Amino acid sequence: MGKLGISLVGILAVVVLAFSASVFTVQETQQVLVLQFGDVKSRIDKPGLHFKLPVLQQLRVFEKRILNVDPPAEEVLLADQKRLVVDTFARYRIADMLKYYQTLSTETAAVQRMNTIINASLRGVLGTTTLIDVLSVERDNLMKKIQKEVNEETDRFGIEIVDVRIIRADLPIQVTQSTYNRMQSEREREAKEARAQGEELALKIRSLADKERTVLLSEARRDSEVARGNGDKEAIRIYAEAFGQDPEFYEFYRTMEAYKKALKNGTTMVLSPDSDFFKYISSDDGKRK
Repeated sequence: MGKLGISLVGILAVVVLAFSASVFTVQETQQVLVLQFGDVKSRIDKPGLHFKLPVLQQLRVFEKRILNVDPPAEEVLLADQKRLVVDTFARYRIADMLKYYQTLSTETAAVQRMNTIINASLRGVLGTTTLIDVLSVERDNLMKKIQKEVNEETDRFGIEIVDVRIIRADLPIQVTQSTYNRMQSEREREAKEARAQGEELALKIRSLADKERTVLLSEARRDSEVARGNGDKEAIRIYAEAFGQDPEFYEFYRTMEAYKKALKNGTTMVLSPDSDFFKYISSDDGKRK
């Protein structure tokens, strides 16, 4: 290959490099600023192939998609003097990339600025409302109001806030703990009252049961004594009628009963042989056995 061929190859390589350095692609999700020595030469928001001056011009690429920003949780004092720890979430997009580049330049700076603006608007709006409104359907209106205020502030940065939402609204830890302690004390008080009422009712039931038991035992004892008295009375009457018919047999029967009780279990008795106690224990000739 001669010197001419080498020169042509070199020129072709330079042309290819220059062309590749001047051509760039813009994706559907991107928007681009073309800068020359820090000045904006053009704004590109349509996808496709585009051209720039190699070396002299640089590109700043920005997102066209909706982005998220999650500000840190903020403690807010409500109009009814209630305190809430509110965690918000917002979605935004870069509406004017020239303003965005000139005022913020980077996404980090944009997020920091939006965090400050959103939390300031959050404190301002919620500071004029009550806890009931925050926890009710009125919250949507509050969010729209916050979104409007934030958009008024971020418009100068080329940012449009698409949506703002409250993720969570909690009582501060100190308030939560005191509320829990108050609820616990209230439950313990109710438990003590219920326990005292139960003990009082149990005492009444036991007293009534003891009273009924005493009355029943008294009535049963009375009835048993009456029945026993009537039985003894009837027995005496029957004995009197029976033994009145044969006094001698009655005397013999009573003596046999006396023998049975006195001589039980081999009892030893020292008595005179001619004692009346042994008058029925004698031989046929009248002598004592």
